[in-house]
Amino acid sequence: MIDMHIHILPGMDDGSQSMEESLDMARRAVADGVKAVVATPHVMAGLYNNSKEKILDAVQELRSQLQVHNIPLEVYPGAEYMLDPEIPRLLKECHALTLYDSGKYLLVEFPTADIPVYAVQIFFEIALQGVTPIIVHPERNGKFMEDPEKLLPFIERGALCQCTAGSLTGLFGSRVRQVAVDYLLDGCYHFVSSDAHGTGGRSPVLSEAYRVAEEYSAGLGELLTMDNPACLLQGRALMRPPVVDRQVDKGKLGFWSRLWRKKITATR
Repeated sequence: MIDMHIHILPGMDDGSQSMEESLDMARRAVADGVKAVVATPHVMAGLYNNSKEKILDAVQELRSQLQVHNIPLEVYPGAEYMLDPEIPRLLKECHALTLYDSGKYLLVEFPTADIPVYAVQIFFEIALQGVTPIIVHPERNGKFMEDPEKLLPFIERGALCQCTAGSLTGLFGSRVRQVAVDYLLDGCYHFVSSDAHGTGGRSPVLSEAYRVAEEYSAGLGELLTMDNPACLLQGRALMRPPVVDRQVDKGKLGFWSRLWRKKITATR
């Protein structure tokens, strides 16, 4: 598996706080079946002012330490950007760090309880520069949880979505899990990643979410944790996630879920 969203660089944000903790996270990931990760520290103005150069240097240092300690984990650079009107400018000036530093995909996080009014415009300006935004854990955003259909305009405009593994396993509660499962069945997710911040509750484990996805549709876990992340790494086209037959979760879904699926299907 490939974990495309993990806070494994020491001292960069609210994730790992030491190299020792980073190495423990790496060992845990490898033990779970992860062969590569994309280190994605927060970039949040006024709180985590992580520059592209600082992240690239930190990735190199972690790679060196992994080699010294014989931990077979590949680490690639990336970042998780809080939605901000400055992102298009950072991209234009080559100061924003895309996934794998490829210039093609950018992880974007929405505020926990809000969808800013400028969000669609910012995504449009990002796309104009040939970069595809990937919305991280929409199922954990308060507004998307209240009205999951609010994700539709972003998907229609070409944005991709990434699910947090713990959302599917119930780590963030039943409501988050319900929204995550609905998005999963509606084919909204292109990736599942750990968003790990340490070795405790939010640890670098993907196998449990992999099994959940496989239970809903054979091959879905592999698509979201192996195939599509590998496509990004190798510069190949992504595979479209399937819309899963709702009968596999019969009796658990309300009217809004069925309506959401109908609209998603109509856009394909």
